Amino acid sequence: MHTTNLDLTLEDITKIEGTASLNLKIRDGAVTECKLAITEMRRFFTQAARGKPITSVPHHLARICGTCSNAHLLASLKAIENGIGLDPSPQTMLLRKLLNYGLIIRDHGLHLYLFVLPDLFHRDSILSFDETNPQEHELLHDCFAVKEAGNKLGIAAGGRSVHAPSLRLGGFDPLPSKESLTNLIPILEDVRPRILRLIQTFLACPFELNQTVTYLALVDPEYSFLTGEVKTSDGDTLPPYSFAERTERRDIPYSQAAGYLLGGRMYMVGALARLNLNRESLCAETRRDAADALSHFPSANIFSNNLAQAIEMLHAVDASIALISGYAGRPEQPKVTPKEGAGIGIIEAPRGTLFHRVEMTEDGKVKRTRVIVPTGQNQMGIEHAIRDWVSGNVDRSREDMTHEVEKIIRAYDPCMSCATHFLKIKWS
Repeated sequence: MHTTNLDLTLEDITKIEGTASLNLKIRDGAVTECKLAITEMRRFFTQAARGKPITSVPHHLARICGTCSNAHLLASLKAIENGIGLDPSPQTMLLRKLLNYGLIIRDHGLHLYLFVLPDLFHRDSILSFDETNPQEHELLHDCFAVKEAGNKLGIAAGGRSVHAPSLRLGGFDPLPSKESLTNLIPILEDVRPRILRLIQTFLACPFELNQTVTYLALVDPEYSFLTGEVKTSDGDTLPPYSFAERTERRDIPYSQAAGYLLGGRMYMVGALARLNLNRESLCAETRRDAADALSHFPSANIFSNNLAQAIEMLHAVDASIALISGYAGRPEQPKVTPKEGAGIGIIEAPRGTLFHRVEMTEDGKVKRTRVIVPTGQNQMGIEHAIRDWVSGNVDRSREDMTHEVEKIIRAYDPCMSCATHFLKIKWS
């Protein structure tokens, strides 16, 4: 019979995007309380968008996050264009895909190299890697090369790697030059073997925690992250207009962010969900060279989210090289005609399905907006995974329990804000 009694408070959780806390109580060997709280204060971006012109709102809402800013920018543009009936040209979509692939490379690289690799090598930080160890030396230098490639792709496509200034409703101003993009091909080709090395590193990762959840993601034939239909592992398709109703919002009194359920059940969004649902749509080169890793999907192991992100980075490189080769750089003048109505934009941000809804007036002003972010959708699943693991490991030491709980949270790659913090623990 277990007699463990423990109160564990993690005030700031390390190596994640932003701030969160965890309160955990164990009584007589049973978990009686497990509360994961997103502690970033509400910033009311959606309320502040009211009354603003539709031309400025995408760049306003991009400020929701300094890390995933371009994802919010793309989702907001898609929502407004959907509402006013503006179809972006194939060239505009090509450039948006390139911008987003740069985000995928950069953001997944941040998570995998800087946040997760230290767990695999029992280091506090990637900067503590041993330069005399060939594997650690390679991965350290891979980190900076891969992240630089993602940054350069974002800069070339959108003017900056974060808060890209060149994006407009229906197009880009200015258009990137053909040369600025083709110059990136050798850089992308250089980081490709580095990403393959990262895939092999996570393929060998022994971490495992299987969870029974529904997976939800945008599924399309190109694995573009920007188009397609929202599908689930239960075989359902969620039309854009019903997404907000089907994903039921749940207030969490101890957290600054709401949680979400799907049909009364927890679900998961992100790279693992995308690979489980849409892996056949990856680039042929990616499927060929990552075949061993792809054979592990579909997976119920939440730590496979890390491996899935590494595979997506390879796909982003392969897809970008192909897209750049087809870019012409022809000037365009899209016509923006406001009208009253509402539009919805759903894309796949690095951490999962991102929903934007915008209601507009006839003269092109915003009445209201709604945003559903990936971390809110995953919040209840993270909490459940922690409770599940702790329930089976109540006799572990405090140090082990703290580290394992943090690894579980990192596996979901939550984004609370664009800051990271060191861990402070209070035991009582």
